Amino acid sequence: MKLEIELDRDNGVPLTEQIVAGVSAWIRSRNAHPGSKLPSIRQFAADFGVSRFPVIEAYDRLVSLGYVDSRHGSGFYIADRQPTEMRCQGTSDPRRADVESDHLLEQFNFPGETLKLSSGFIPESWRDIDGIAQAIRHVSRTDPSSMVEYATPLGNPVLREQLRGRIGQLGIQADASQILITNGASQAFDLLVRYMLKPGDTIFVEDPGYYNLYGLLRLHGMKLIGIPRTGHGPDLDAMQAQLKLHRPRLLLINSVFHNPTGTTVAPQVAFRLLQMAREHGFQIIEDDIYADFQTDITDRLATLDQLEQVIYIGGLSKTLSSSLRIGCVVANHAIIKDLVDIKMLTSIGCSRFAEAVAVSMLERGAYRKYLERLRRQMRGALGSTVQTLEDAGWEIFEEPAGGKFVWARVPHVADAERLVECGVPLGVTVLPGQHFRPNREASPWIRIHVAFGNEPRAQAFFHAAAQLPPDA
Repeated sequence: MKLEIELDRDNGVPLTEQIVAGVSAWIRSRNAHPGSKLPSIRQFAADFGVSRFPVIEAYDRLVSLGYVDSRHGSGFYIADRQPTEMRCQGTSDPRRADVESDHLLEQFNFPGETLKLSSGFIPESWRDIDGIAQAIRHVSRTDPSSMVEYATPLGNPVLREQLRGRIGQLGIQADASQILITNGASQAFDLLVRYMLKPGDTIFVEDPGYYNLYGLLRLHGMKLIGIPRTGHGPDLDAMQAQLKLHRPRLLLINSVFHNPTGTTVAPQVAFRLLQMAREHGFQIIEDDIYADFQTDITDRLATLDQLEQVIYIGGLSKTLSSSLRIGCVVANHAIIKDLVDIKMLTSIGCSRFAEAVAVSMLERGAYRKYLERLRRQMRGALGSTVQTLEDAGWEIFEEPAGGKFVWARVPHVADAERLVECGVPLGVTVLPGQHFRPNREASPWIRIHVAFGNEPRAQAFFHAAAQLPPDA
């Protein structure tokens, strides 16, 4: 079998990564048939004029990713079941309908050294690894029981008091008993969906928005109505039109440094959203997980509403550590009481040790110093990435005031799947915009993480994508 891939020894991408990206893309293109035998390692090396070592490593990685089967004594074969088959398109089963494609898994494990330009993660080199390590040592010495005991149902009381002070700086008035610590924002959403909704309920969500949230809502059997996101927040005219057709139970909104557009809700839009919620009897869940990236504070919906129509979600996972998984829900006492019961039934509690480490970082001032440095790095990366994109001929949806995401497109490319294909030979993976839309419509946009926007491979990708021929 002849593999239809290209290798470039001069583009700076390791050959192993080029082989993994090229073979996996070739398999996904459906030009190869499941069960077909791939060239032997020796034959591949001879065909492409490379040594056997990168081929051995690439084949091993393709096996671990599920694209290829290894049969002892026989060779390597295209796997019968490919990762992309997990999309389950056309199924009516909500438990399966939104299992994400392999593109979404790329930010975690595919391919290993590929530049994950659409990733949601802060680079490890930007994190305060030393500060976290010091906090871990401190907790291990001073609170060894935290390494083996359950956390309290509401969460560490000192941590809740610290978070109360932080949201107080945003103008949100709440006491510590109104704050529930969760295992990241994901658990916060899951608890609220279990508590507030039932299968078949109509939910208003942003279009585009956070794809993992859409999957969670479909898992629970919800009906999603997408409200277009503008540079200033949800499109109020579109929302008003949808309110004439639907009676939503909830609006879910990412108010500051929105994922994926990077935009922030303007005050006049926030006021009107709250008016609509009161007039039509729905509640709002405000996702403010990127709050700590913001230097100049703006009013949140929860600030204007003071937790009457709004339930607030925050946390530290997006800044401090994705591994520590510190999220929170802030709401009135009745809601928090019920959420604690659900949390106890579904997970017993969060990590007492992670909560204690977060307390140490906050109390000792390490987190404050880290945030100051992180914000400077993000602001610099944001400005230079936007400039690089514009110089290359890309269109920016709206230049963000901060945060880590830019929503951008090549003006003459209608479907971002073409940009995905463009990135493969350059060792760059991106998520096409359709994954950020509640009903998966095609989109020309992609999410770009600014921390990676000035790497050589990213710049090569920006210029190569801009040179793509126009859509027919």
